[in-house]
Amino acid sequence: MSTDTVGTAMRPPKTINKVIYRRLMPLLIAAYVMAFLDRTNIGMAKDRLEIDLGISATAYGIGAGIFFLTYALSEIPSNLIMHKVGARFWITRIMITWGLLSAGMMFVQGETSFYIMRMLLGIAEAGLFPGVLYLITQWFTLEHRAKANGMFLLGGSIANIIGAPLGGLLLTLDGLVGLHGWQWMFLLEGLPACALAVIIWKTLPNKPTDAKFLTRDEAEDLEARIAAEEQAGAKAAGNSKLRHIVKDKQILLVVAIYFTHQIAFYTLAFFLPSVIGTYGKLSPIQIGLLTAIPWVFSAVGALTIPKLATTGSRSKLITTTTMIGIAAGFTLGAIGGPVLGLIGFSLAAFNVYALLPVLYTYPTTRLSGSSLAAGLAFVNTVGLFGGFTGPYVMGFVEDATGSKMAGLWFVAGMCILGALLTLGLKRGSKKADPKAVAVH
Repeated sequence: MSTDTVGTAMRPPKTINKVIYRRLMPLLIAAYVMAFLDRTNIGMAKDRLEIDLGISATAYGIGAGIFFLTYALSEIPSNLIMHKVGARFWITRIMITWGLLSAGMMFVQGETSFYIMRMLLGIAEAGLFPGVLYLITQWFTLEHRAKANGMFLLGGSIANIIGAPLGGLLLTLDGLVGLHGWQWMFLLEGLPACALAVIIWKTLPNKPTDAKFLTRDEAEDLEARIAAEEQAGAKAAGNSKLRHIVKDKQILLVVAIYFTHQIAFYTLAFFLPSVIGTYGKLSPIQIGLLTAIPWVFSAVGALTIPKLATTGSRSKLITTTTMIGIAAGFTLGAIGGPVLGLIGFSLAAFNVYALLPVLYTYPTTRLSGSSLAAGLAFVNTVGLFGGFTGPYVMGFVEDATGSKMAGLWFVAGMCILGALLTLGLKRGSKKADPKAVAVH
């Protein structure tokens, strides 16, 4: 029996949550680090792909964003499959296929192969993000969900903190055994995902009653409490079936806000290294180190802000103020030089990660069962078209104006729109939760 399990007596819920955090979150964070690293490492390769393969800024923006088209179209089917076969098997499959395809990016020869590989990578990785969010709903009650979401999303911050300097270092391998530096980067950052997949397969339980670190009574009690919350929220919102998802105005509002958020998120991920490269004559390693700075602030945002979302009113205030913060950050990035610009991007990154864990708690109070799995995927699917829109517009505007900064004004404007949309958010109902569906 695991050392986390003490006899057969039920431990306090607070103690059980600590055990679950310790056993699950490191694995899930590591998976997201790998996913985000392999999804966004082309940001470090952008300028070299233009030089070595003749890929234009517009083509780069299309390739960076086209990942999200196939990713989005595959999200709902992927999450429904995971609901049937279990997170352990499906996350393992996702990680192996995306790891191999990410490493295969080293064989890109031009724009067409670049587009094809990015599309395949999107299909392979589809389902990981909403799948893990769904998995979290099976392990944490509503009061702990925003915190757990924030810890998971910390993986994206970590990936950018270590990924940019690591990418810069790997780019210096240019010419080793006849390979470009960007080829080494794709190879050496892609294959570790396959190794982590083996660990996921051996150690990740699908649900509490499958876990060896909980007693049977503890696991059954936790599953019963979570099921009661889901059923109450779904009944109050009237979302007991899949078709109800697209009719729920609150879920559609979350989708629209998420769309504007993702425009900002992936503009930072894909274009920040290139923008920083305009600050002076910098080496790849220097660009990577400077690129990591905003993502350090994103980690602070993910760790500090979501846990403050203790009530529905606080959650709404956080979503509004963080969207305003993202818009302000991009505005500073557009008008500022190296110092003020980097401060602006740090402000944007802080708020990008502070918002997302809170925003994703809204659908979980209105759905249950397979509709919850599909609903989370639906939000991610439609919202992720912002992940295509942002990079495409940035690349198009750069080619049209010759300025890497011009597209930042579009991003700032979309975030202002997102801030206005947050004013209409409502969480659950008093019928579903007499405490106004508090989230801790």
